[in-house]
Amino acid sequence: MPDQQLIENLIPEELCPDSVIKQLTRESALNNRRMKLREVVELLNAKVVSGEDQLNAEVEFAFASDLMSDVLTLETDNLLLLTGLANLQTIRTAEMSDINKIIFVRRKKATDEMIKLAADNDMILIECDYSMFKTSGMLFGSGLKPVY
Repeated sequence: MPDQQLIENLIPEELCPDSVIKQLTRESALNNRRMKLREVVELLNAKVVSGEDQLNAEVEFAFASDLMSDVLTLETDNLLLLTGLANLQTIRTAEMSDINKIIFVRRKKATDEMIKLAADNDMILIECDYSMFKTSGMLFGSGLKPVY
């Protein structure tokens, strides 16, 4: 078990002001474990715009990209896609890649058409105000694994 000082340095106070989220983040960073989408949404102060009924689903890996050609090369199950590309191409690419969990970073908003297409494909869409870098770091620090 790591010492308390190591745990204290994993996630700075300014990244996780809520003590419950901070403790959860520290524990999962040590365990490199799956996270429930509900935990992801809470950690990122994010907004679910499609798939609210699926927040108990778990995720183990995350991949960040604005290049959908990179997304098409992935062969990882249980993946959370982080992107700033908010258009129908993102939803269609995710569908083709069997990805059903998407976080739009950098204050990008899903359109009504995107939300409808996502709902038709049983996808979860989440909007987050943080940059892709900060979002990735927070999720990695919380125990999600990178694809590579």
